[in-house]
Amino acid sequence: MPRTPVYIICSPRPFVGKTLIARLLSEFLLLQRGSVVAFDVNLKEPSLLDYLPRITETAEVDDTFGKMALMDRLIVHDDVAKVIDLGFHAFDEFFRMTDEIGFMKEAARRQVAPIALFVADTDRASARGYEMLQEQIPPRALVTIDNEQVLRGELPQAFARGRVVKIRALPSFLKTYIDRQSFSFTGYLRTEKDPSTELHQWIRKNYTSFRELELELTQTRA
Repeated sequence: MPRTPVYIICSPRPFVGKTLIARLLSEFLLLQRGSVVAFDVNLKEPSLLDYLPRITETAEVDDTFGKMALMDRLIVHDDVAKVIDLGFHAFDEFFRMTDEIGFMKEAARRQVAPIALFVADTDRASARGYEMLQEQIPPRALVTIDNEQVLRGELPQAFARGRVVKIRALPSFLKTYIDRQSFSFTGYLRTEKDPSTELHQWIRKNYTSFRELELELTQTRA
């Protein structure tokens, strides 16, 4: 029986592409499932709410009320995928909270599948953050995002032991193009008739990676 996925896009570092990945994943899930709810936990603008206002809500983890309000939305097995764009400022507090309340065990009991998409970087904060997640998240539910726009080289070995999803770097002119708040990845696929364009192939490759990930991680094993 399929479980309700909760994707947590995270890193203790700013400017690693979390919001871009949250946009891609949210648009894919909306196309694939017909519905998705995204949560924006960010300080800076533009954020996910600016790009996808129709499916995105703001959330906070700075106080008990905000934490419980978010958890109440995430723990429901309603077959509506959830995406959290977790700002770097909230990384430690969010995962401290999930550890304290036993979120992973409660989610499993309720047929909810939390999946942490950790955007890798080469600094010490990233290494420590990843180690912390390894202690509370099962290996099957911890996925490394290799964003070539950030790493620009080989993925550090510490992040390469589990499941890895690679996001290929785009030329700067295409990066500027997709950074427009009015841009839609799915809209581009529907309107661009030439499937051989670099951006068309880039979007399709990322959507395919997300489809494979969802099938693998949200199905209950026999």
